[in-house]
Amino acid sequence: MSAVPDTTTQRAAELKRVLARAQYEYYVLDQPALSDQEYDRLFRELQAIEEAYPGVRADDSPTQRVGAPVQSAFQPHRHLVRMLSLDNAFDQGELEAWEQSIERVVGDAIHRSGYTVELKIDGAAIALTYRDGVLVTATTRGDGTEGEDVTANVRTIRGVPLRLMGSGHPPLLEIRGEVYLPFAGFERMNEARVAAGEPVYVNPRNAAAGSMRQLDSSITAQRPLRFFGYAAVLPDGGVPAKSQWELLETLASWGIPVAPHRARCHTIAEATAWAHTIEHETRAVLGFAIDGGVVKVNDIALQDELGIRNDRTPRWAVARKFAPDMAVTRLNKIEVNVGRTGVLTPFAVLEPVDVGGATVTYASLHNADQIAAKDLREGDSVQVVRAGDVIPYVLGPVPEKRDGTERPWRMPELCPRCGSEVRRFGDDVASYCTNVACPGRQLEGLVHFAAKEAMDIDGLSYARIQQLLDAGYVHDVADLYDVTVEQLVALDRFGRKSAENLVAAIAASKQQPLSRLLFGLGVRHVGAQAAQLLAKQYGTLDAMMAASPAQLGEVRGIGDIIAASVASWFADPTVQALMERLRGRGLRLDEPNAVQADGPLTGFTVVITGTLPTLSRGDATALVERAGGRVTSSVSKKTSFVVAGEEAGSKLDKARELGVEVIDEAELRRRTDGGREQTVTAGTT
Repeated sequence: MSAVPDTTTQRAAELKRVLARAQYEYYVLDQPALSDQEYDRLFRELQAIEEAYPGVRADDSPTQRVGAPVQSAFQPHRHLVRMLSLDNAFDQGELEAWEQSIERVVGDAIHRSGYTVELKIDGAAIALTYRDGVLVTATTRGDGTEGEDVTANVRTIRGVPLRLMGSGHPPLLEIRGEVYLPFAGFERMNEARVAAGEPVYVNPRNAAAGSMRQLDSSITAQRPLRFFGYAAVLPDGGVPAKSQWELLETLASWGIPVAPHRARCHTIAEATAWAHTIEHETRAVLGFAIDGGVVKVNDIALQDELGIRNDRTPRWAVARKFAPDMAVTRLNKIEVNVGRTGVLTPFAVLEPVDVGGATVTYASLHNADQIAAKDLREGDSVQVVRAGDVIPYVLGPVPEKRDGTERPWRMPELCPRCGSEVRRFGDDVASYCTNVACPGRQLEGLVHFAAKEAMDIDGLSYARIQQLLDAGYVHDVADLYDVTVEQLVALDRFGRKSAENLVAAIAASKQQPLSRLLFGLGVRHVGAQAAQLLAKQYGTLDAMMAASPAQLGEVRGIGDIIAASVASWFADPTVQALMERLRGRGLRLDEPNAVQADGPLTGFTVVITGTLPTLSRGDATALVERAGGRVTSSVSKKTSFVVAGEEAGSKLDKARELGVEVIDEAELRRRTDGGREQTVTAGTT
C-alpha cells in the first residue's frame, strides 16, 4: 500500500473536523452554518480521499455515521433497525451511474423491478414505533442507531395516528418519515416570533427540527407540524410489503400520511423525467419544502440482495438532489408594513428577478437588528433565495459590488401609516406603532381576529375584510357585529345567501370563550397559550382587566414581559372603550373552564403518562388545570404525583425510582372532584 501524502492526511483531518462540526450544527443545534450544497461537496471530497487511501478512514469519520450524538436533555432510545443515509445524484449522468452499479450486482432483474420515485421532504427525520397498532415511541434519527425520545412532542402532531387504521398490523414495527412545516404555518410562526421580539427561523426545516426538540411539548403543540411516512421496518430488518410501492400504499391504508406526486417508473429515463418535472414545475407550487427526489428499487427482495454500502447507505436507493434557488439583484428600497399588533416589519423592494422559475419583487427583512447585522443598504446588490423554494429571503449583500451610492437604513421614528410615535420596548427587537387605532393594524388585525384559532368566523376571508374596510363598514373588531345582510348584498360578489351565512357566522362567534377573544384581539406578546393561561386563571374579562402587572406576572407561564404588555394594553382608554363596545354587542367575556380559586390541586405538579381508560391526554390535562394543578412532561423529585395508564413506559419507571406517588385515572377524578382534604400535601412523594 502506498504511503499517504502528508497534505492528503492534513486535508482529510480538516474535512473531518469541518463536517463533524456541520453535523453537530445541523442535527443537534438545528442551526446549520454550512449550506447543503457545500456540505455535500466536502463530504464527497472526503469520501474520495478515503476510497483512494483506506488507511485514512477512521471510525470517527463523518462518512461512517449518520447524524450526531444524543443530547442529555432527552432520553436515548435505540431504533429497531439502524437508520441509514442516502447517497446523492446531482444530474442524469450520476443517476445512470447509480443504476449501472446496481446492474453489476443483480443484472437484468433491476429492469423487471423498476423504481419508485418520491419527494425528498426537507424536514426532521422521525421513527415511530407501533406495538399492536398503537404508537408507543417516537425517536429522532440521532446517530442512526440511537436517537432521542420525543414521543410527547410527536403526539401533538395531528397527522401522526396514535393508533393505526385497519387491521393486520405487525405486532411491532417502526415507521419512518419526516416531520415538516408547511410554508403557510412557517410564515405565521415567524410573524408571531417577530411580534414577540424573538429571533426568526431561517427555514421550515430548522423550525421543524427545533419544534421536535422542545422540552415543553405544549410549545410543540402550538406549531402546525405535519408528517409524511416513507418506510417501515420490522425487528428482524424485514419490510411488511413485497415492494416499495405496496409499502407506501399500505402505510396510507393504515392512516399514515404519504407524500403526494410519487410514481412508479420502469426505467431510469422515466425517473429522470419525473425529477425534471418536480424540480422545474411542481416544486414551485408545493405548500412545503423539498430538496430533491428519492429513487428506490421497487422490489423489496432485490433491495435485500443489494444490501448496504459502507454500513451507512443502501445500494438500492439514491437521492436525486435539486439545484438551490438563488439569484443576485438590486435592493432598490426598504419599506415597512404595520402588522396587527402594531409591529413595524421592514421588507425589501427588489429589482424584479427570476428565482427558481418565479419572479421575486419583495422579500421580508424581519426587523431592524437583522438589517444592521447583515449591513444591508438601499442600493445594494443582494443575494436572494426562495427559502423552502417559495418564501423570498434576502441572504445578504454582495459588498464587492458597492460603488459608494448605497444608503444605510434606519427604522422610521414615526409610523408611516398614522404618524404616531414608533417605540421599542425593553429588549424587544421589534419596533411598534404606539397607536392602538392605527389604520395599518386594521386589515391584519381583523384577519387575525376572524381566524380559526381565534374567533373562527367562517367565510370572513382576507378579501371579504378588505371589502368591508373599503366600504367603510368596519374600522375595528366591534364594528363586525354591526354589519347587516343588506350592507353585504350591496357589495360585489355577495349574494343574499352568502351574506346571510356570514352575518350568522359573525353572530355565532359571540359564544367563543374569553381565551379565544383575548388571542383574537392581538395583544402584543399574547399568543394562544398565554391567552388560555390568563383566561383560565382569571375567569372573566373584568377580573383580568383589574389585575395589576405584578398579579398578572404571578400566573404560571406568563412572566413579566407578557404581564406588562397585557396591563399596558388594558390601561389604554381606546382599548377600554373597545371592550365596552364588545360587551354591549353580547360577546362572551368569561372562560368556561376557569381555574378554581382554591382548587384541590392548587400548588401541585402532575405528570400524565400512558393511555388512560377514558380520558385523552388533553382532557386529563384540562382536569388537572381546572383543579389548580400544573401538568409537566418530565418526572422529578418536585413532581407531586404521576397519573399512569397503559404503556406508561419510562416515566412510570422514573416515578418509582424517585418514590413519586403513582395514581390511576379513577383516583385523578376523585381528587379533582373532591376537596383539599382528599389530596396529599402538595410536593410530597
